[in-house]
Amino acid sequence: MPHVIATTVYRLDELPEGAKDSARAWYREGGFDHDWYDAVYEDFRRIAEILGIRLKTRTTRLVGGRTREDTCIWFSGFCSQGDGACWEGSYSYRKSAAADVRAYAPKDQTLHRIAKTLQMAQRQNFYQLRAEVTHRGNYYHAFTMAIDVTRDCPVSQELVGDAESIVIGALRDVANWLYRQLEQEYDHLTSDEAVDETLVANGYTFTQEGRRFG
Repeated sequence: MPHVIATTVYRLDELPEGAKDSARAWYREGGFDHDWYDAVYEDFRRIAEILGIRLKTRTTRLVGGRTREDTCIWFSGFCSQGDGACWEGSYSYRKSAAADVRAYAPKDQTLHRIAKTLQMAQRQNFYQLRAEVTHRGNYYHAFTMAIDVTRDCPVSQELVGDAESIVIGALRDVANWLYRQLEQEYDHLTSDEAVDETLVANGYTFTQEGRRFG
């Protein structure tokens, strides 16, 4: 015949320290929202637009036959040597990009440098530089981006100076900037303080050993 087994459960703040660590580990391993990076992606899309980057999109098929358009951004992280972020799209000169970046992110010196670098390369080439960026391979980092730099003008002309390498370097720096933002956001969201706040806010309960109940 059936038996009723009573289990005492605890909120996070009622657990001993060792059990709290187990509860946090559960959340980090299985309870973490897989869309945690959405805010970083949204910020990156705005930064890309300001710089003159048009990110490609891809069609993702959803359950039930519906589809959605996802931006071509990928990353892997955050503890392996080959981790990083990359993107696909095209780049061309955008007037006032450098000033608009400073207005949007006044304290971000990395973005200021990238915008200034692209602007200088464009000025030397009469603002005619364009670049096509595609992802290649099975990894995701700045050097998995194939970048083709050309000069868009009626009469074929060579690129002035080191424009090709400068633009390639700057666009890869954009990917590296994105990766740093993702890493910082992940570190914040998985910190003890942020995890504790989430566990308490959602009313999760645990056994005395810190195992998730139910």
